[in-house]
Amino acid sequence: MGCDEAGRGCLAGPVVAAAVILPKDFKHPMLNDSKQLSEKKRIQLRTVIKEQALAYAVGIVDHKEIDEINILNASFLAMHRALDQIQKPFDSILVDGNRFKKYGETEHHCIIKGDGKYLNIAAASVLAKTYRDDIMEKLHEEHPQYLWKKNKGYPTQAHRAAIKEFGVNSNHRRSFRLLPEQLSLDF
Repeated sequence: MGCDEAGRGCLAGPVVAAAVILPKDFKHPMLNDSKQLSEKKRIQLRTVIKEQALAYAVGIVDHKEIDEINILNASFLAMHRALDQIQKPFDSILVDGNRFKKYGETEHHCIIKGDGKYLNIAAASVLAKTYRDDIMEKLHEEHPQYLWKKNKGYPTQAHRAAIKEFGVNSNHRRSFRLLPEQLSLDF
């Protein structure tokens, strides 16, 4: 079982995690850490993963929950929500990164840069990223001034300039530093 998340460093929107079990003999020449792939390749791989995985699920923690419990705990919760949906038995979890909150009695292993080392984690990375991107593109339609279709809520110069010009909206994470310290926002 591989687990990964997307959206931890964003200023807006949810954190999304995926859990994936691939067949033991699964191989795909494109599959890698989602950050190393183009959007087009991620979308192609999502279809392959969903068709060929033995099991997969996606867990979401919205921006309000992130503000309540902090982004690290929200990342763990999103992973647990994904794991809760898996119907196929699994005996261990490979998690991208260096920290994880124990999931019941299931053994887990934290692997730094695991999304570039293990196909199950890479597949989870792709699903988490593409599902989160879909959410941010829908939010972009409601709030095009933040350019979320392009920046997906990450703290780009354009996103921060839009926050400075238009203020925050209900999808921004209030517990995050939305602008550099020399610029202030009144909530």
